[in-house]
Amino acid sequence: MALPLDSYAMIGDCETAALVGRDGSIDWLCWPRFDSQACFAALLGSAHNGRWCLAPTSDCVVERRYRDQTLVLETTFETAEGVVTIIDFMPVRDESSDLVRLVVCRKGRVKLRSELTLRFDYGNVVPWVTRAGDDALRAVAGPHKVLFRSSTPHHGEDLRTINEFVLAEGETAWFTLTYCPSHLPDPAAVQPHSALESTVEFWQQWAARSSYDGHWGEAVQRSLITLKALTYAPTGGVCAAPTTSLPELIGGQRNWDYRYCWLRDATLTLLALMDAGYYEEARAWRDWLLRAAAGSPDKIQIMYRLDGEWRLPEQELPWLSGYEGSKPVRVGNAASGQLQLDVFGELMDALYQARAGGLLESAAGWAFQVALMEHLENVWSEPDEGIWEVRGPRRHFTHSKVMAWVALDRAVRSAEEFGMKGPVTRWRELRARIHRQVCDEGFDHARGSFVQYFGSKELDASLLLLPLVGFLPAEDPRIRGTVRAIERELLVDGLVRRYHTTPTIDGLPAGEGAFLPCSFWFADSLLLQGRRSEAVELFEHLLTLRNDVGLLAEEYDPIQKRQLGNFPQAFSHLALVGTALNLGRSANPVQQRGAAGDGDGRRAQQETR
Repeated sequence: MALPLDSYAMIGDCETAALVGRDGSIDWLCWPRFDSQACFAALLGSAHNGRWCLAPTSDCVVERRYRDQTLVLETTFETAEGVVTIIDFMPVRDESSDLVRLVVCRKGRVKLRSELTLRFDYGNVVPWVTRAGDDALRAVAGPHKVLFRSSTPHHGEDLRTINEFVLAEGETAWFTLTYCPSHLPDPAAVQPHSALESTVEFWQQWAARSSYDGHWGEAVQRSLITLKALTYAPTGGVCAAPTTSLPELIGGQRNWDYRYCWLRDATLTLLALMDAGYYEEARAWRDWLLRAAAGSPDKIQIMYRLDGEWRLPEQELPWLSGYEGSKPVRVGNAASGQLQLDVFGELMDALYQARAGGLLESAAGWAFQVALMEHLENVWSEPDEGIWEVRGPRRHFTHSKVMAWVALDRAVRSAEEFGMKGPVTRWRELRARIHRQVCDEGFDHARGSFVQYFGSKELDASLLLLPLVGFLPAEDPRIRGTVRAIERELLVDGLVRRYHTTPTIDGLPAGEGAFLPCSFWFADSLLLQGRRSEAVELFEHLLTLRNDVGLLAEEYDPIQKRQLGNFPQAFSHLALVGTALNLGRSANPVQQRGAAGDGDGRRAQQETR
């Protein structure tokens, strides 16, 4: 059985990532990309579905950490006989992709065992293994090839590769896995020690470029490194998570594939990167957005593959038992075909923020945005599936309409502030019309709160974004009432649930943990309303939910005290960075993002009172 999620750490090469457990087992790895088939899938099944366990053979006490300012993982095992440290990392990719494991004996004499079980196609295919020289094995399955090399003797046993060895103080052993397409010649062997030096140098040099100098520096830096590791280097796309089908409720069916790039993450990603000084990465993300969304505006999707490919057919893998029995295991994501109006706002907001941040774009890029606004004018009034990608009936979700307003607002601002050409008068009129409709139909006077969708009595944590995007000022009584209602009804142990899950809303059995980005948004809302000490208290509580190496999943169960959902989750780390910036600077991302709509929001505040 897989470990609790907080028992895993991530290593990666900015094109894929592996999850390493506290027990020394690598239980998840997709090669050659984040969204490729897994060759280690024990996370979603059993050891027979692929893993690589390397650890002492006797009982031990475990401590681990990332080497300072890097993605190099050091796990120290203390046994009765001695102490060893396993150093796990993936060098930034050159011609091939490598996974390196170094074992260093710090004290005494320790017996260890390496058990490598390679299985392609998510644990379904056993590769054909042959020798590739004196110290290497070659594993081939269709288009995939992996080379295994080690400094200690190995043998085959039950379709696994086993190494058993003893290290004394000062001695080191090494192991490498190298991936390449099976039709190509075997790649050269990686040199483990020099690869370690170059990998440490890469991450430390990247971390040193950060301009963040506020409080909570360690947490922010770890989140930024995590976001960099989830960036697919060839295209600049940011992967939402390196995993699929990790459940929102243990034993439930809400198990989705997150190994893709969501347009919804666009603005948060851009602001986090720019405000931390990473303009090269911000420009690459902006360019990915423009390429991925380009084409017929009516074909825009909420998510894309890492290279911008739009087809993400969803299927189930029945041979995998699921994380702690949570089935089905899914690959692909049918939600990619949903209508979600909020992505228009996220895309236009991100491109506006890029423009405001000095990232110049081509005339063709603005022409596409004008075409996108023309399409939005035709579809904004339709019901959609909303920010949470519900698989029930379409609704007139309040957040979706607000984000349609954001799209038009940013188009107007682009014209007013940067001289971009377009039908500005028409955009202003539609912006005002949407604002009035949201205030009329998305607000429940009896409750004194905005609601999840028009005519509903339900709350939704996405309503916390209304002041953050500038739809209404934080001091507006309707916003204050909404924040109070969410505080009263959606908070559990200080954390925010997305909404009350019911089969009526999402078509699936109820139940999930608190959604961590919503909890960060709540801290932002408290700050905007002058409740700074409460915002800081909540933020620091959220930091305690990270695991021992600083990683966050999508959700947290405040009852069972465990992380849930795909892991690690870019959205959670983006929200962490944003809230830290909000709390630590006078000119913060909330003000950056919300200022765009402040004027219109304040005018509407007067009109609709």
